[in-house]
Amino acid sequence: MRKREVGHTFLARIGKKRLRPGGKKATEWLISQGNFSSDTNVLEVACNMGTTMIDLVKRYDCRVTGVDVDKHALAKAKKNIEKHHLEEKVTVVQANAMKLPFPDHSFDVVINEAMLTMLPNEAKEKAMKEYYRVLKKGGKLLTHDVMLTKSDEVVVDQLRQAINVRVQPLTQQDWQQRLEASFQHTSVISGPMTLLSPIGMIRDEGIIGAVRIIKNALKKENRPMFLQMFRLFRSKKDVLHFIAICSEKK
Repeated sequence: MRKREVGHTFLARIGKKRLRPGGKKATEWLISQGNFSSDTNVLEVACNMGTTMIDLVKRYDCRVTGVDVDKHALAKAKKNIEKHHLEEKVTVVQANAMKLPFPDHSFDVVINEAMLTMLPNEAKEKAMKEYYRVLKKGGKLLTHDVMLTKSDEVVVDQLRQAINVRVQPLTQQDWQQRLEASFQHTSVISGPMTLLSPIGMIRDEGIIGAVRIIKNALKKENRPMFLQMFRLFRSKKDVLHFIAICSEKK
């Protein structure tokens, strides 16, 4: 096991392409709320390797800008964009969510999945203010993240140890209150986390992809971290859920 490897980096290394707590199901629900068309200008924050961006352009022919602080993730995203010949439609930029390098009112939709939990609460507020700033009036904020069914600091500490990030997940009430301070809440779904569940992996990655991930995960150097994450998500499945929220700029 590589020392102190971050959870999502580890999962990407062993072959996981969808790195979201609610998996494809939650992402698909978010997309259904976005009213996408060929005229939609989209920003994805924490775009990682570009899976969602590429899917959006293929389905709607929209224009997408992706930002991430991780230059290695952006390098993978660029390769994926080039592989699908979408360089004219998808742009990636290394940037911080708390200081987005775009003018006010630039985007129709902002998508942000599995990132706000990674930030302390004060930083969450700064990021949400930036999302509000760069959205056009009436624009949609589509968020998807880890949700606690109840406040439980023991579980949060276990999650921090398992994924090597000082995460700060919230309850559904707390997530909605923070968003509704600036945005008009429109709709929400939540449910058990499926990131590493067998059914969730098959749904997200296909049978062949899921088998490949498990094979890589059980290699000697990967097994300890994978089993720590897998066992935590399974044993605390009643506390660790996902939430997806569609909000609108007032």
